Amino acid sequence: MALRLDELSRSTRPFVTRGSRVVRCDGCLLPQKQCICSVRPAPVAESAFLFLMAKGESYKPSNTGRLIADVAKNNFAFNWSRTEPQPELLALLNDNRYMPVIIFPHENAAPERCIHSAPVATGKTPLFIMLDGTWREAGRMFRKSAYLQHLPVLGIQPQALSDYALREATRDFQLCTAEVGIEVLKLAGEPGAAAILQDYFSHFREKYLAGKPHSKART
Repeated sequence: MALRLDELSRSTRPFVTRGSRVVRCDGCLLPQKQCICSVRPAPVAESAFLFLMAKGESYKPSNTGRLIADVAKNNFAFNWSRTEPQPELLALLNDNRYMPVIIFPHENAAPERCIHSAPVATGKTPLFIMLDGTWREAGRMFRKSAYLQHLPVLGIQPQALSDYALREATRDFQLCTAEVGIEVLKLAGEPGAAAILQDYFSHFREKYLAGKPHSKART
Protein backbone atom coordinates (compact mmCIF):
# COMPACT_ATOMS: atom_id res chain seq x y z
CA MET A 1 0.00 0.00 0.00
CA ALA A 2 2.91 2.36 0.70
CA LEU A 3 4.25 1.64 -2.78
CA ARG A 4 0.83 2.37 -4.27
CA LEU A 5 0.60 5.70 -2.45
CA ASP A 6 4.09 6.64 -3.60
CA GLU A 7 3.18 5.78 -7.19
CA LEU A 8 -0.01 7.85 -6.96
CA SER A 9 1.87 10.84 -5.57
CA ARG A 10 4.24 10.85 -8.54
CA SER A 11 1.70 10.00 -11.22
CA THR A 12 0.92 12.70 -13.78
CA ARG A 13 -2.41 11.17 -14.82
CA PRO A 14 -5.11 9.14 -13.08
CA PHE A 15 -4.99 5.35 -13.12
CA VAL A 16 -8.14 4.30 -14.99
CA THR A 17 -9.14 0.69 -15.45
CA ARG A 18 -12.16 -1.60 -15.21
CA GLY A 19 -13.99 -0.91 -11.94
CA SER A 20 -12.31 2.47 -11.47
CA ARG A 21 -15.68 4.14 -10.91
CA VAL A 22 -16.37 2.06 -7.80
CA VAL A 23 -16.09 4.04 -4.57
CA ARG A 24 -13.42 2.13 -2.66
CA CYS A 25 -12.03 2.13 0.85
CA ASP A 26 -8.59 3.75 0.90
CA GLY A 27 -7.40 1.17 3.42
CA CYS A 28 -8.26 -2.15 1.76
CA LEU A 29 -9.23 -1.04 -1.79
CA LEU A 30 -12.49 -2.99 -1.63
CA PRO A 31 -15.83 -1.26 -2.28
CA GLN A 32 -16.76 0.71 0.82
CA LYS A 33 -19.70 -1.58 1.58
CA GLN A 34 -17.34 -4.58 1.57
CA CYS A 35 -14.53 -2.94 3.59
CA ILE A 36 -12.46 -5.45 5.62
CA CYS A 37 -10.30 -2.97 7.55
CA SER A 38 -12.06 -3.89 10.79
CA VAL A 39 -10.78 -7.48 10.55
CA ARG A 40 -7.20 -6.66 9.53
CA PRO A 41 -5.00 -8.89 11.72
CA ALA A 42 -2.06 -7.76 13.79
CA PRO A 43 1.29 -8.58 12.12
CA VAL A 44 2.49 -11.83 13.67
CA ALA A 45 4.73 -13.54 11.09
CA GLU A 46 8.44 -13.40 11.87
CA SER A 47 9.40 -14.28 8.28
CA ALA A 48 10.01 -11.26 6.06
CA PHE A 49 8.53 -10.78 2.60
CA LEU A 50 9.78 -8.78 -0.36
CA PHE A 51 7.37 -8.08 -3.21
CA LEU A 52 8.77 -7.31 -6.66
CA MET A 53 5.75 -5.91 -8.43
CA ALA A 54 5.02 -5.73 -12.13
CA LYS A 55 3.93 -2.39 -13.56
CA GLY A 56 0.50 -1.39 -12.27
CA GLU A 57 0.19 -4.37 -9.89
CA SER A 58 0.13 -2.25 -6.73
CA TYR A 59 -2.95 -0.42 -8.05
CA LYS A 60 -5.08 -3.55 -8.50
CA PRO A 61 -7.77 -4.15 -5.85
CA SER A 62 -7.53 -7.88 -6.67
CA ASN A 63 -3.87 -8.04 -5.63
CA THR A 64 -3.49 -10.20 -2.51
CA GLY A 65 0.15 -9.46 -1.72
CA ARG A 66 -0.99 -6.73 0.64
CA LEU A 67 -2.79 -9.36 2.74
CA ILE A 68 0.58 -10.99 3.40
CA ALA A 69 2.03 -7.57 4.21
CA ASP A 70 -0.65 -7.08 6.84
CA VAL A 71 0.36 -10.35 8.54
CA ALA A 72 4.17 -10.06 8.24
CA LYS A 73 6.04 -7.82 10.68
CA ASN A 74 8.68 -7.02 8.05
CA ASN A 75 7.61 -6.51 4.46
CA PHE A 76 8.99 -4.55 1.53
CA ALA A 77 7.70 -3.71 -1.93
CA PHE A 78 9.46 -2.42 -5.04
CA ASN A 79 8.47 -1.93 -8.64
CA TRP A 80 10.39 -4.38 -10.78
CA SER A 81 13.03 -3.16 -13.21
CA ARG A 82 15.19 -5.39 -15.36
CA THR A 83 18.10 -2.99 -15.74
CA GLU A 84 17.64 -0.33 -13.04
CA PRO A 85 16.78 -1.96 -9.71
CA GLN A 86 16.41 0.53 -6.88
CA PRO A 87 19.51 0.90 -4.67
CA GLU A 88 17.28 0.22 -1.63
CA LEU A 89 16.30 -3.13 -3.13
CA LEU A 90 19.89 -4.15 -3.77
CA ALA A 91 20.86 -3.08 -0.25
CA LEU A 92 18.07 -5.22 1.18
CA LEU A 93 19.18 -8.26 -0.81
CA ASN A 94 22.66 -7.82 0.65
CA ASP A 95 21.54 -7.09 4.21
CA ASN A 96 23.23 -9.59 6.56
CA ARG A 97 20.12 -9.76 8.73
CA TYR A 98 18.19 -11.55 6.00
CA MET A 99 18.40 -14.76 3.97
CA PRO A 100 16.77 -13.99 0.58
CA VAL A 101 14.89 -16.82 -1.13
CA ILE A 102 12.91 -16.58 -4.35
CA ILE A 103 9.52 -18.27 -4.37
CA PHE A 104 9.05 -19.81 -7.82
CA PRO A 105 8.39 -23.24 -9.38
CA HIS A 106 11.49 -25.45 -9.48
CA GLU A 107 10.80 -26.46 -13.07
CA ASN A 108 12.03 -23.00 -14.09
CA ALA A 109 15.23 -22.99 -12.01
CA ALA A 110 18.63 -24.64 -12.36
CA PRO A 111 18.83 -27.71 -10.07
CA GLU A 112 21.70 -26.29 -8.02
CA ARG A 113 19.51 -23.33 -7.00
CA CYS A 114 16.54 -25.38 -5.84
CA ILE A 115 15.83 -25.85 -2.15
CA HIS A 116 12.99 -27.86 -0.66
CA SER A 117 12.61 -26.31 2.78
CA ALA A 118 12.67 -22.81 4.19
CA PRO A 119 16.05 -21.65 5.61
CA VAL A 120 14.94 -21.30 9.22
CA ALA A 121 18.16 -22.34 11.01
CA THR A 122 20.64 -19.94 9.41
CA GLY A 123 20.64 -17.32 12.17
CA LYS A 124 19.09 -14.92 9.66
CA THR A 125 15.47 -13.98 9.02
CA PRO A 126 14.14 -15.63 5.85
CA LEU A 127 13.31 -12.99 3.24
CA PHE A 128 10.85 -14.56 0.84
CA ILE A 129 10.84 -12.83 -2.54
CA MET A 130 7.43 -12.85 -4.22
CA LEU A 131 7.36 -12.04 -7.94
CA ASP A 132 4.01 -10.29 -7.99
CA GLY A 133 2.22 -10.09 -11.32
CA THR A 134 0.67 -12.30 -13.96
CA TRP A 135 2.29 -15.66 -14.63
CA ARG A 136 3.99 -14.24 -17.75
CA GLU A 137 5.22 -11.17 -15.86
CA ALA A 138 6.55 -13.26 -12.98
CA GLY A 139 8.39 -15.52 -15.41
CA ARG A 140 10.01 -12.54 -17.05
CA MET A 141 11.09 -11.18 -13.67
CA PHE A 142 12.59 -14.54 -12.76
CA ARG A 143 14.54 -14.91 -16.01
CA LYS A 144 15.56 -11.31 -16.65
CA SER A 145 16.68 -10.06 -13.22
CA ALA A 146 20.45 -10.44 -13.15
CA TYR A 147 20.54 -9.36 -9.49
CA LEU A 148 18.41 -12.39 -8.50
CA GLN A 149 20.26 -15.11 -10.37
CA HIS A 150 22.49 -16.12 -7.45
CA LEU A 151 19.63 -16.63 -4.99
CA PRO A 152 18.13 -19.99 -3.96
CA VAL A 153 14.67 -20.91 -5.21
CA LEU A 154 11.95 -22.47 -3.06
CA GLY A 155 9.13 -24.14 -4.97
CA ILE A 156 5.60 -24.53 -3.61
CA GLN A 157 3.70 -27.74 -4.34
CA PRO A 158 -0.03 -27.03 -3.89
CA GLN A 159 -2.18 -29.97 -2.88
CA ALA A 160 -5.47 -28.44 -4.01
CA LEU A 161 -6.87 -26.09 -6.62
CA SER A 162 -6.68 -22.38 -5.92
CA ASP A 163 -9.70 -20.78 -4.23
CA TYR A 164 -8.82 -17.37 -5.67
CA ALA A 165 -11.33 -17.09 -8.54
CA LEU A 166 -10.79 -13.33 -8.83
CA ARG A 167 -8.66 -13.53 -11.96
CA GLU A 168 -8.21 -16.28 -14.53
CA ALA A 169 -5.28 -18.58 -13.78
CA THR A 170 -3.24 -19.96 -16.67
CA ARG A 171 -2.68 -23.25 -14.82
CA ASP A 172 -5.05 -25.29 -12.68
CA PHE A 173 -2.66 -25.37 -9.72
CA GLN A 174 -1.49 -21.77 -9.99
CA LEU A 175 -2.03 -20.04 -6.66
CA CYS A 176 -2.58 -16.37 -6.00
CA THR A 177 0.03 -14.46 -4.02
CA ALA A 178 -1.74 -14.81 -0.65
CA GLU A 179 -2.20 -18.56 -1.15
CA VAL A 180 1.50 -18.91 -1.91
CA GLY A 181 2.23 -16.90 1.24
CA ILE A 182 0.14 -19.33 3.29
CA GLU A 183 2.17 -22.29 2.01
CA VAL A 184 5.45 -20.43 2.55
CA LEU A 185 4.57 -19.67 6.17
CA LYS A 186 3.79 -23.33 6.75
CA LEU A 187 7.19 -24.31 5.36
CA ALA A 188 8.82 -21.63 7.51
CA GLY A 189 7.43 -23.22 10.67
CA GLU A 190 4.79 -20.55 11.27
CA PRO A 191 1.48 -22.47 11.16
CA GLY A 192 -0.25 -19.91 13.37
CA ALA A 193 0.58 -17.05 11.01
CA ALA A 194 -0.42 -19.26 8.06
CA ALA A 195 -3.81 -19.92 9.64
CA ILE A 196 -4.36 -16.21 10.29
CA LEU A 197 -3.49 -15.38 6.69
CA GLN A 198 -5.80 -18.16 5.46
CA ASP A 199 -8.75 -16.73 7.41
CA TYR A 200 -7.92 -13.19 6.29
CA PHE A 201 -7.69 -14.27 2.65
CA SER A 202 -10.99 -16.15 2.87
CA HIS A 203 -12.69 -13.05 4.26
CA PHE A 204 -11.11 -10.88 1.57
CA ARG A 205 -12.20 -13.25 -1.18
CA GLU A 206 -15.78 -13.40 0.11
CA LYS A 207 -16.09 -9.62 0.30
CA TYR A 208 -14.35 -9.07 -3.05
CA LEU A 209 -16.75 -11.41 -4.82
CA ALA A 210 -19.72 -9.83 -3.02
CA GLY A 211 -18.69 -6.54 -4.59
CA LYS A 212 -18.72 -8.18 -8.04
CA PRO A 213 -22.13 -9.89 -8.41
CA HIS A 214 -21.24 -11.11 -11.91
CA SER A 215 -18.24 -13.08 -10.61
CA LYS A 216 -18.58 -16.79 -9.95
CA ALA A 217 -16.38 -18.75 -7.59
CA ARG A 218 -14.61 -21.87 -8.80
CA THR A 219 -16.69 -25.02 -8.24
